[in-house]
Amino acid sequence: MIRTDGLTKRFNGFVAVDKVSFSVGEGESFGFLGPNGAGKTTTIKMLTTLLPPSEGRGWVAGHDIVKESDAVRDRIGIIFQDPSLDERLTAYENLYIHAILYGIGRKEAKTRIEKSLTMVELTKVKDKVVKTFSGGMKRRLEIARGFLHMPSVLFLDEPTLGLDPQTRRVIWEYIRGLKDTFNVTLFLTTHYMEEAEHSDRIGIIHKGKLIKVDTPDNLKKALGGSAIILQATETNTTKLVSAGIEAIREDSVLVVKTEEVDDTIKRMAKVGADLRGISVKQPTLEDVFINLTGSAIGDESGDSMEVIRTAMRMRRMR
Repeated sequence: MIRTDGLTKRFNGFVAVDKVSFSVGEGESFGFLGPNGAGKTTTIKMLTTLLPPSEGRGWVAGHDIVKESDAVRDRIGIIFQDPSLDERLTAYENLYIHAILYGIGRKEAKTRIEKSLTMVELTKVKDKVVKTFSGGMKRRLEIARGFLHMPSVLFLDEPTLGLDPQTRRVIWEYIRGLKDTFNVTLFLTTHYMEEAEHSDRIGIIHKGKLIKVDTPDNLKKALGGSAIILQATETNTTKLVSAGIEAIREDSVLVVKTEEVDDTIKRMAKVGADLRGISVKQPTLEDVFINLTGSAIGDESGDSMEVIRTAMRMRRMR
């Protein structure tokens, strides 16, 4: 449903997205994982025809994003990073305007709106103005609007940014429920690891470059298994060496990397290692990101979009 070939975007010499190539299958949930300024939003803007690429090509739902932009827009839904509801209107009015813009007849629009509001549990507040809603309620309404015209592909640009963890979980319950109902292809950008975990596949993007694409499990398995952590006593060190177990000393602990956690612990116990306070650490997507990029996802400073805005202002001044 989505395919790119060398997709690139430059702004006055600054490369925001650098020769990105990937594909997303029908009904798949694809997560674009990276820090602020990595190129996630710029990629979405190109795929949704809001920005023309500087180089390369892209296709959404079988249509070229440049040559067939109108056809692309007919097949997609977008939940923007920034709020895009008219807060002076009611929930129902926001959805109704969206339905009319997409050419949905009045009778059909009413049916779809009622069903969408029920799905996101906003029926009781459908006649209230949106400015009275909480952040979570606004996001739920935007989700209902994104699905209203039954798109083939739904783009979600940091859909839960700024929401508390509990509200984020609720929002994702609605998104996954609607995805399963309509078999919509999801393209998600996020820097929340727990959100990326729910994707069928993940693309890790860093400084405009697509570093790796794979399933969450495969990405974590590539790190080489789990880590068993125990006290770094002289006895433990000696016992592990005698059992042929390789351990790395990190400060006051010994770290043993292994693919077979249970078997390794049994071997430790058999040679008399002190297992009090032992813990097991499974690989995480944060570990994957650090391994592939050399930095944690929260370590990046600055936002490439600010660079882009500055470049565009300079361009207009010429």
